[in-house]
Amino acid sequence: MEVGKVEEKKVMVAIDESECSHHALKWALENLGDTISKSKLIIFSVEPIADLRYVYASSYGAASPALTRSIQENQKKATLALLEKAKDICAKHGIVAETVTETGNPKEVICEAAENLKIQLLVLGSHSRGAIKRAFLGSVSNYCVHNSKCPVLVVRKPA
Repeated sequence: MEVGKVEEKKVMVAIDESECSHHALKWALENLGDTISKSKLIIFSVEPIADLRYVYASSYGAASPALTRSIQENQKKATLALLEKAKDICAKHGIVAETVTETGNPKEVICEAAENLKIQLLVLGSHSRGAIKRAFLGSVSNYCVHNSKCPVLVVRKPA
């Protein structure tokens, strides 16, 4: 970094198709507006690795390359639509957001992206799962709180 040059602050909101992640985005825009307006806002989504086990089971063998491509293309379209919706929400709050998507295991990919993009604050929604569900299903927000190298804000949706 050059002497006298201030590095731009970056806030990343990780979203998925869940209502809780959209609540977290809206909450951040409404409650961190001043911070976000002075920072670069990145809306981040993880495109899951296509799980083709159900395709293999239903087709009694390997899925065709065309079917595999079709499933992956549909996932990509869904992710892009999700990011566009998030950008529209930001625009309604007067914020221009950048969107980024990567493929992989969400909890790991979110932490890696936050580090690679030099994020100062990571915002996530909470699915508000109980301890038993969290133990079996895992928790992206819990993983990120314990493994991210930047501060993490977890937003819970009111009951």
